Amino acid sequence: MQQEWRHDCLEFLEQPDESDTQTFNLLTPRSRCGHCGHLIKAGENIPVLSYLILRGKCAECSTSISIQYPLVEILVALISLLIGWHFGVSFQAMAALVFSWCLIAASGIDIGHKLLPDSITLPLLWLGLLLSIFNVFIDLQTSVIGAMAGYLSLWSVYIVFKWATGKEGMGHGDFKLLAMLGAWIGWKLLFVVILTASLVGATVGITMILLKKTGRDTQIPFGPYLATAGWLSLLWGEEISQFYFKFL
Repeated sequence: MQQEWRHDCLEFLEQPDESDTQTFNLLTPRSRCGHCGHLIKAGENIPVLSYLILRGKCAECSTSISIQYPLVEILVALISLLIGWHFGVSFQAMAALVFSWCLIAASGIDIGHKLLPDSITLPLLWLGLLLSIFNVFIDLQTSVIGAMAGYLSLWSVYIVFKWATGKEGMGHGDFKLLAMLGAWIGWKLLFVVILTASLVGATVGITMILLKKTGRDTQIPFGPYLATAGWLSLLWGEEISQFYFKFL
């Protein structure tokens, strides 16, 4: 994304792009150590196991490997097992796995960079609409209304907040993420997603302020909370909704 932005800016300014323009995506180039450039071999890239065998260090330069790699791998494994247990061997399980893996990736990127890539949220949105044609989770009408309501709800809050304070309260990626969630779970469960994400986000944010880990003006990514609430709603949305209404 940064390479694309740089290229677009230079093109707009009518300046030559003299930077390295090699292809950079999920397939190429191969994974390598960020410190010494050592190419990661297949035997060094086995989830969790390779990290333990290498004792958390690069095989070439012995630089420490971030603990986030095995933690994310364990999280993906647990989530995948839970999806299999919940949906069984079915097309729903296959779709839910793709949904879950993409949400984990989007959440990690949002935590690290305050960005929600369109290359993740938009294909998932179209996939959710496509699945609704075949009533995999919900029907097409519920999915389309959910996508529209998801986008417009956060966009409206953004506009009102900006008008009242002159500041941007959230990023545009949050609108697209909630629209995508609406396409998968429908408009009826958007209330559950927004309420759950807001409660958890506010609790974490206030706690961090009280612990003096962040200030009041510190940006907190909202995407991971929306993603978590949306994932829970896909599996147990009706149960969570009933709990809220009984509680309220």
